[in-house]
Amino acid sequence: MKQEQAEIIALQALAWVVAEDDLRDVFLGASGASVEDLRTRAADPDFQGAVLGFLLMDDAWVTGFCDAHGLSYETPYEAQQSLPGQGEVHWT
Repeated sequence: MKQEQAEIIALQALAWVVAEDDLRDVFLGASGASVEDLRTRAADPDFQGAVLGFLLMDDAWVTGFCDAHGLSYETPYEAQQSLPGQGEVHWT
């Protein structure tokens, strides 16, 4: 997946998380982000990776997001891995 497509998916994920009131509060609490950060850091690939990482913590969140956007369930993971600095670490 190209970085541009990954960024679009990350922004869609952010919008989905924010629209889910209970989930938004969980994300803010878990990440330490503020409501202002949601606006000012949305274009930051590190923040986008954190949003996707949060989403990937729960299968129900992944399926809810993907079903709402007509995406395969693998897409959030693929998007996260396509963002700068988010690829898997190989310790060999």
